Amino acid sequence: MAAVRVLLVGAGGMGRAHLRNLLALRDVEIAGIVDPSSAAIATTKHISGAVESTPEFSSLKAALEAVQADAAVIVTPHAEHFEQGQMCLQRGLHVLMEKPFVAGSVNARALIEMAQQAGRHLAVSYQRRLQGPYVYLKTLIESGELGEIRYATAYQAQSWLESQRGTWRQNRELSCGGQLNDSGSHLVDVMLWLIGRQPKSVFAHTDNRGTEVDIDSALTIRFEHDVICTLNVVGSASIQWWEDVAIHGSKGTALYRNGELLVAKGVHSELRPVAAEDLPVTTNPDENFIDLILGRISAPAATAESGYQVARLTEAAWESSEQQRWIAF
Repeated sequence: MAAVRVLLVGAGGMGRAHLRNLLALRDVEIAGIVDPSSAAIATTKHISGAVESTPEFSSLKAALEAVQADAAVIVTPHAEHFEQGQMCLQRGLHVLMEKPFVAGSVNARALIEMAQQAGRHLAVSYQRRLQGPYVYLKTLIESGELGEIRYATAYQAQSWLESQRGTWRQNRELSCGGQLNDSGSHLVDVMLWLIGRQPKSVFAHTDNRGTEVDIDSALTIRFEHDVICTLNVVGSASIQWWEDVAIHGSKGTALYRNGELLVAKGVHSELRPVAAEDLPVTTNPDENFIDLILGRISAPAATAESGYQVARLTEAAWESSEQQRWIAF
């Protein structure tokens, strides 16, 4: 394959972020841009002269009928992911789906099976799995240097309540959930990935803060091998962004503090920062997806199965919050 012909489905802010990533790759050709808003497409095309003459479409159906494409990057409101993923797979396209994959674990499983039957790649855009500090942390855990993982905690704060007020992200019909299902989805995924154990049960409390969807969430998760995890997603914060992760093992501790990584190896040892030059190189889901299609790697950083697992845990958290009890997996 000389170049992977990619259909960009969704020309909003995140669509433009994906486009920038794709345009930086020499093995990619943008086959078309899809969005019901011509203004959004016009803004997106201003990114680069390379897409000035790229065909544009107001519907995915029209695009699939008009252009030849090898893959699709879907960056649309969450409620549209499942149908759009089906359409692309039926046309033989590989699919990279923005988080949180599709609405619900039942749809997630159905789309995974469709991709398997079609023999096409299906991946989720969980970029933390490709960021240097998190890759370092994952390698550190798997090496056994922290010993047996006993406790993990994650915290994410964002002014999501105000920044997304009035947008589709706080419309339950389009978003299929609130902050836990949106930015918080990244945090759920990275903790499942880092811990590497099967969740056994979850207890959660959520607060909608007067909206249609959850804004603030506090989860306690019990994993196999007696690993305890707490996960806090604060959408009503006044700050733009903060993210923390802590991993405590029998032989050491690792703390991620909003971009900085500190590690203590050994009992009673001091925390020391990990130098930037010692971190793995950060890449992105688009580059990872193209490498997958071209056979340079055998599996994506975040498989569709990981999207299914995030959906299962999120659903269990919502059920727990509604019933105020532990929900078993």
